[in-house]
Amino acid sequence: MDVILSSFEIFLRWDVWVAILIGSVGGVIIGAIPGVGPAVAIAILLPATYSMDPIIGITVLLGIYGSAMYGGAIPAILINTPGTPVNALTTYDGYSMTKNNMARRAITLAYWSSFTGGIFSIIALIFMTSLIAKVAPLFGSRDILMAALLGLILVVISHRKQSLIAGFLVFFGMFISTVGMESVKYSKRFTYDQSWLLSGFDLITVLLGLFAVSQALILLTGNDKKVPMPSLKGGKHEGFFGLIKYKIVAAISASMGVIMGIIPGVGEFLAQFFSYNIARSISKKPERFGKGAPEGIIAAEAANNAVPAAAMIPLLALGIPGEALTAMMLSVFYVHSIIPGPDLFENNLDFVYGLYESLFIINIIVMVFLLFATKSLLRIIQIPQRFLGITILGLSFVGVYTLRNSFVDCIMCAFFGILGYVLKKLDLPIVPIILGMVLGNIMEQKFRASQARIDTIFDYVNRPISGTVFAIIVIALSIHFWVVWRQYKKNKLIH
Repeated sequence: MDVILSSFEIFLRWDVWVAILIGSVGGVIIGAIPGVGPAVAIAILLPATYSMDPIIGITVLLGIYGSAMYGGAIPAILINTPGTPVNALTTYDGYSMTKNNMARRAITLAYWSSFTGGIFSIIALIFMTSLIAKVAPLFGSRDILMAALLGLILVVISHRKQSLIAGFLVFFGMFISTVGMESVKYSKRFTYDQSWLLSGFDLITVLLGLFAVSQALILLTGNDKKVPMPSLKGGKHEGFFGLIKYKIVAAISASMGVIMGIIPGVGEFLAQFFSYNIARSISKKPERFGKGAPEGIIAAEAANNAVPAAAMIPLLALGIPGEALTAMMLSVFYVHSIIPGPDLFENNLDFVYGLYESLFIINIIVMVFLLFATKSLLRIIQIPQRFLGITILGLSFVGVYTLRNSFVDCIMCAFFGILGYVLKKLDLPIVPIILGMVLGNIMEQKFRASQARIDTIFDYVNRPISGTVFAIIVIALSIHFWVVWRQYKKNKLIH
């Protein structure tokens, strides 16, 4: 309790409150603009956060991460276009309600569901943090190595119909993380006597290219369409009473979001998928799902907004990001010499609690803002795509250049931007590349650190934790290959 109280000292600073306000309101606005999303915004802001106080920089990014999905529900419900990719499931029932003249009810239901999921996950994790603080120091180099390997495998198998290409992209990310001068013996790796490759591929350069520049190219090559906005009739609290009616669905969905958020490499999509299917299975009217079922909106929004706080657990406790946004935040920690892992929970527990309390306040600010500013946000949805595209492109290259004042970084960023554009056009994932870079680097560090205690290959899994994680890896791969085999046999029978 003393640690929790001491963590509140952070909120005596005016600049922390400014960061919270900018992150939360800015995240909602970014989420409400189709085609931008939190990944693009965070990638653009990353270079600027390096010069900030760590708690300020991380709070801004947390605000965007935790609030963008609130805003993303607005275009998903009103114009059938998700503001962020994870709001796609909200369109199923949200847009159907809009067509039935229930737009206001659908939007307020999404707000209150998001708020419930966010607050539930933060409260759950504040109570779990003391347990995690005791467990985290038990993780040694081999345990974290196995946990990072599990994260990579889950990233691959979570892309169900694209697992092969996801695996290739993970290995590509791991490969480019090794290019340059390695930090132990200072030997050159894959530089081919090219001096510009000695410093390797900077994570922020790759992030800005894959997420921001690629999205700018998509917006610039797309068509600007003026979409008519439906009228919002009804009270601001309609959704609250709907949430009370379906409180069981909200509780299950928020719990699913917490569980899926803690597991590296899983994230919002699987949390939504399971929550939505559970809600449909326990509904008295399952036939309404996809046609305007309030439970569908609750399941999708409560689940995806419970993930951000939960995703901070593997990041803070083990230094293992579960998806692209937490991988971006990890770089901010490293720049400020705050190393996530067991030591963070032992020596800086008040900092951890401060981050969770920031998320708590962010959710409250976002909820109040949305209840009074929804009509104003409708104008933001109609910003021309090409204007957004050129703005994102300009900010991206400014951000890349300011990192090291290097024109080479701009060329690298452009290359990865084109690569990201091609992958998006082919409907292929780009997140595996980033997680391959980050987790591959972690695996290499822990592999080197564990070498002094390794005699045989079995020594990697002879500890209780590493052995348990390895068993989970085997089980996860077995289930995946069994599912793939069943699908193959089923398709063979059909043809």
